[in-house]
Amino acid sequence: MSLENTSFENLDLNPAILRALEEAGYVTPTPIQAQAIPEVLAGHDLMASAQTGTGKTAAFILPALNLLATPHPSKSRGPRILVLTPTRELAGQVNDAARKYGKFIRARTVSIVGGMPYPLQNKLLSQPLDILVATPGRLLDHMERGRIDMSRLQMLILDEADRMLDMGFMPDVERICNALPAERQTLLFSATLDGNIGNIARQILRNPKTIQVAAQKEKHANIEQRLHFVDDMNHKNKLLEHLLIGAEVNQAIVFTSTKRHADLLAEDLYAAGHKTAALHGDMTQGARNRTLTKLRHGDVRVLVATDVAARGIDVHGITHVINYDLPKFAEDYVHRIGRTGRAGNMGVAVSFASHADRYQVRKIEQFTGQRIEPTVIEGFEPKRPAPRMDGPGERPRNGKKPGGGYKGRSQGAQGYRGDNQNRSANPGQSFGDRKAAGNGSRQDAGRGNGPFTAQKRNEGGRSNTARRPRTFG
Repeated sequence: MSLENTSFENLDLNPAILRALEEAGYVTPTPIQAQAIPEVLAGHDLMASAQTGTGKTAAFILPALNLLATPHPSKSRGPRILVLTPTRELAGQVNDAARKYGKFIRARTVSIVGGMPYPLQNKLLSQPLDILVATPGRLLDHMERGRIDMSRLQMLILDEADRMLDMGFMPDVERICNALPAERQTLLFSATLDGNIGNIARQILRNPKTIQVAAQKEKHANIEQRLHFVDDMNHKNKLLEHLLIGAEVNQAIVFTSTKRHADLLAEDLYAAGHKTAALHGDMTQGARNRTLTKLRHGDVRVLVATDVAARGIDVHGITHVINYDLPKFAEDYVHRIGRTGRAGNMGVAVSFASHADRYQVRKIEQFTGQRIEPTVIEGFEPKRPAPRMDGPGERPRNGKKPGGGYKGRSQGAQGYRGDNQNRSANPGQSFGDRKAAGNGSRQDAGRGNGPFTAQKRNEGGRSNTARRPRTFG
């Protein structure tokens, strides 16, 4: 069957699922869906690679829901489908998709992730359920406490398996797999099937079918990628301010290297008048959910995030992704910029780099197979010309391997080193050389004056009122 002529009706899905797809306005499957769904429905184990934003969530949720259309002979309350994801945001996205497409077969779906209160999770797990979406650590905790019955599990899905490997979750995943019924169907989705992921897949899956939809160099054709070399923090901040006030920016995600940088940058952007919120792993699950809800509703225009947001956020209004700090791993660049240009829309990805970051830029270009041309904005030209990026054997003069940068830190990390020494030495330098509102803007805003209030963040049970991030609304 030709993929060009394929429709969801040709994929032998249950009529109740087709009804939900029709209600959602979906008629034609994406390439990963058209190739994966028949293989899963045929009962094969599957390892699949596809770029972000291609509809891979539906590629495994739809056939999983199709399995649920047939009642299970066991009356156990445990799940029939288990989906493991590396992050809470991705778990939420999968959970939403399962409820959306399974509304007419009444699939009972539960999400168990870190950051949620245990009493609430215990209550959810005490009720009958069909699909369990979880992060590995929290799921293993509940399994070891005997709170989940896996006796009737029929399908295991590993979503973003490469990310779980990067984050060190694979030992937990292996322990979970060993505790599941041996007679099950296993699906593995990953950005790449090379290296360790392939070895792990061969251990977990049985005679899997393999699908690779897009090569790395074919990715993100609908995303315009730009590179700006910056002289220092002041230059970088002026560029960021100039980009964010542009009329073409609807919503933007600004990525930083650490959680602390995300908080501080969000505070500065808020003081400069932007509808800003921070998103990172130290926030409670409730705070993260509220921030994402505001982003989807348009109440947050600029989200300042760490790589926790690089996967699992699907907001169609995001027109720009800005790498304020370059990612540590080249593959994370692909997932960061994949937050824009989704579902056929056009997007813009902007990266800031110091001259010391040029080796990391080369790693990104080698990974994606795409050249990122340096761009200069009139009035914001760097003092130094852009470095040469085409030398195959180029190394720093000190003889160290490329990629070292400022001892592993980007220009952004350098600028925010210490409590506040960089900005206290230059109190008049804010974004675009604007002074922050009020005298000591953090303290003023923290008191709740005006329409904005500070959102209190709990880190390990301790309140952090001096450095708490602000959210709009």
